[in-house]
Amino acid sequence: MIQLNAGLCVRSLSVGSECRACEAICPTNAIAIGECNPLPAINFSACVSCGACMGVCPSEALSMDEFSPTNFFFEFVEDASNLLSCRKNVPCLAALSVEHLLSMALIKKELVFDMGYCGECDLAHKCMPQIEKNAEEANYILEAMESDACITLENVKFENTEHDNSNDRRSFLSGLTLKNVAKAKKEFEDEVQKATDELVEHTLQKTDIALLKKKVIPDKRKLLFTAMKRAETPSQFHIIDGEEISFTSQKLMNEEACTACQMCYRVCPTGALSSDLKNSKIDFDPFLCIKCHICHDVCEPDAITLSPSYNVKEFFEPEIVNLISFTVRRCDECNMIFSSNNPDEKLCRRCQIEEDEAKALWGIE
Repeated sequence: MIQLNAGLCVRSLSVGSECRACEAICPTNAIAIGECNPLPAINFSACVSCGACMGVCPSEALSMDEFSPTNFFFEFVEDASNLLSCRKNVPCLAALSVEHLLSMALIKKELVFDMGYCGECDLAHKCMPQIEKNAEEANYILEAMESDACITLENVKFENTEHDNSNDRRSFLSGLTLKNVAKAKKEFEDEVQKATDELVEHTLQKTDIALLKKKVIPDKRKLLFTAMKRAETPSQFHIIDGEEISFTSQKLMNEEACTACQMCYRVCPTGALSSDLKNSKIDFDPFLCIKCHICHDVCEPDAITLSPSYNVKEFFEPEIVNLISFTVRRCDECNMIFSSNNPDEKLCRRCQIEEDEAKALWGIE
């Protein structure tokens, strides 16, 4: 079953978040995002556990009970085979993100996608284009890295001769013993939830709220960190199209438009955007960026934008970039310290709003 960790979902960080990747990719429309609740709701009865939503989630907020991409990565790199197939080792090829593919390709040197069953699959209308897009993006980045690793799509049609009934909904009772009673109870509760043909909404709990304050780097980015250590440095660092990369970015800042509101780096889930104790600047680490777009969604003046290009150097020699620096001073009204990119500004934002409202009330321009 698909599980949502609400504390990791970027939509929980701000009501302004426009991320709908999981809803858009779901081939059975089992995931829906309503107007009242910003978090995704899941119809477990309609869910077929393909894992495509997990593959596109930028923050790894979605996970599966029976398949962990992180655990699979370590198992796969130790396996002599380089075949990825929905009939062999993954629920669907779309369950693996581009970062997982890059990490495995850099270590295995060649990955083979078994596309033999995609043409007859009921999920192909959503999953197949995503699989092809992921492979194309990964190959594009590998080529820019001057790596000899590659991903090929072949009509293998792998056949598993061993019968696996682990997904049989009625078979879980057959193993009911005192030893695995806890597991059987969990499976029973899952079966009850799957039988409920309705959207199950998620809300933030106390543990989720505590998680929101942390800056969490997804496991798939950590795997890429590890794999990049084995990659050879290219003869030159190429500049590639930023729109062709789905999982990271480089950013630009409009200094005149920025209001020093601090929102962008406060909501950044990984710490790619950061400041110092005085809030005197905004720094950006491209290799920590997961391109969730939330910093852009919360920026009212649209001061922060995506760069149209990306330097491959960031994969090999990550460098923190200063986007903007602020003047730090004390407010003439409340004596509190505040940041501003206007050296002539004498009031903090709160006092300035109060003064503007008072002037409007008194009819003073």
